[in-house]
Amino acid sequence: MTATRDPIAFELFKNALFSIADEMALTITRTTYSGVLKDNMDFSTAFADADGHLVAQGLTLPGHLGSIPTALEATMRHYGDSIAPGDLFIMNDPFDGGMHLPDIFVFQPIFVAGQRLAFAATVCHHTDVGGRVAGSNASDSTEIYAEGLRIPPLKMYEAGKRNDTLFALIEKNVRIPVKVFGDLRAQLAACHIAETQFLDLVNKYGAETVQDYLREVVDYAERLTRAEIRKLPDGVYSFEDWIDDDGIDVGVPIRLFVTFTKRGDQLSADWTGTSPQVKGAINNTLSFTKAATYCAVRSILPDGIPNNEGVFRAIDVTAPPGTIANAVLPAACAARGLTGFRMVDCCFGALAKMVPDQVFAASDGGNTGISIGGYDAERKPFIYVDFTCGTWGGRPFADGLDGNSNMFANMASASVEITEVEHPIEILAYEFVPDKAGAGKYRGGTPYRRDYRFLETEGVLQVRADRHTFRPYGLYGGYPGEPSMNWFNPDGDNRVLDSKVTMTIKEGDVFRHEVAGAGGWGDPLERDPQAVLNDVRNELISAQTAASDYGVIIDLANWKVDLDGTKEQREALRAARGWREVPQVLWEPPASGNRSDRNG
Repeated sequence: MTATRDPIAFELFKNALFSIADEMALTITRTTYSGVLKDNMDFSTAFADADGHLVAQGLTLPGHLGSIPTALEATMRHYGDSIAPGDLFIMNDPFDGGMHLPDIFVFQPIFVAGQRLAFAATVCHHTDVGGRVAGSNASDSTEIYAEGLRIPPLKMYEAGKRNDTLFALIEKNVRIPVKVFGDLRAQLAACHIAETQFLDLVNKYGAETVQDYLREVVDYAERLTRAEIRKLPDGVYSFEDWIDDDGIDVGVPIRLFVTFTKRGDQLSADWTGTSPQVKGAINNTLSFTKAATYCAVRSILPDGIPNNEGVFRAIDVTAPPGTIANAVLPAACAARGLTGFRMVDCCFGALAKMVPDQVFAASDGGNTGISIGGYDAERKPFIYVDFTCGTWGGRPFADGLDGNSNMFANMASASVEITEVEHPIEILAYEFVPDKAGAGKYRGGTPYRRDYRFLETEGVLQVRADRHTFRPYGLYGGYPGEPSMNWFNPDGDNRVLDSKVTMTIKEGDVFRHEVAGAGGWGDPLERDPQAVLNDVRNELISAQTAASDYGVIIDLANWKVDLDGTKEQREALRAARGWREVPQVLWEPPASGNRSDRNG
């Protein structure tokens, strides 16, 4: 087929296939039940060939999509040649291809005339899969057995017949089965859409041509990826970052360490040196470590490369078993998302040494997971799950994005109005927080805060956050962002909470979370004074910060930059810093900065 392949027909097929994956994502958005899917959009869709190779992905989460091949491989390993028309598979076991228990995979093989040609793949974060804490996402669980229902690769449907035993088992082990089954049906609907549209392509091109095109889409991506990697400088590039703690051994930092080795058209990432797995539930399976690594590397490659297994072939990811990057039984991993996000920042630190003009500074540290669950007066369960993040690090050519989801998450922000209608929660504040973004020639993204007031009699609040202690780093003279913060009843006793919390809350209690500010890129004293003035006018920074971090003196009466005062102030700040060369990474601002009063 290769010798006679029609390039125009192939391009049309490739884009049609990508459209199928996107249509699957839209189907889930339109038909799902839970807010974490329809509002946060914490799900992914993809399309694989008959051998389980990822060919196309929907416009959804990089964290999921890099993991789909591992999950599908595990399913195929279990069932081999027994996979038949009418079968549908489900799994979530982190130690048999999955990531963490709330992420449930559904795979549908697609057959034509008895021959398997492809798989439709979906993965959704379900509101609850049982376990000791509502939402099944607690960071302080200490083993997998406390985290919820663990599903090995199983057949949901066999030859078109529903597995009633499995459905009954799920129903009796989750708190809100109507949402779980509603979301599972959304996944099934997406797979059905994929099958219908793929069969149209088979009717148009023929089964043999479709098989050839599926292989070529992956090979095409591999060729493009290797060509771009070949352009990168050979060498070895390492970086170290730290997670605050695991929520169990509070205050004990956890090391992340990655080494990239680039030779020719191959890139390897080795996580040797990363901390042993921990008691708390922030341990990664290898599949999620791979996903974080792929995401970081993919961000320095051109846009036109299809996101599929061809990209992964050129990137080798390894991590020693028994570490936080490759946990083994009985490790808890419900809150492993935190570690994955931090791994992306760690990768960026190493890649910044390889291609400094393409990598931005540290983002807010990933998304903060907030779950509030309990029972109302009639013993009816409620569960609120929110994943909140919103700052990108300063870039070599522009400021970090404000209020935009971490690139590893690619999530949407939950609607305040829908949250309040569907849950016993009132959102009192949802606003940017000034003076928390890392200063730089291109500043980091400005973070935001949310205040949640609880309206039911009693519930359990679970928070998974980080970057309290180890702030988002700045690059090439950029200052680090300010840390994230948690408060309980900020207008009352204003109790400061640890980064990871599971606690009882009562009616009227208010929880406040402030996202960490992202790191800046480049020397703040080189920032355009007019850009600083605009940030002051937009209340993203104060006039005090403009002077102390950027050396820009603002005439507030006339909203103008005092050029003479700015020149004098910048000269004084440069002398006080005493830099002989611009530091590549900054974890703390220079002594000349004045940030002591910004976390009140």
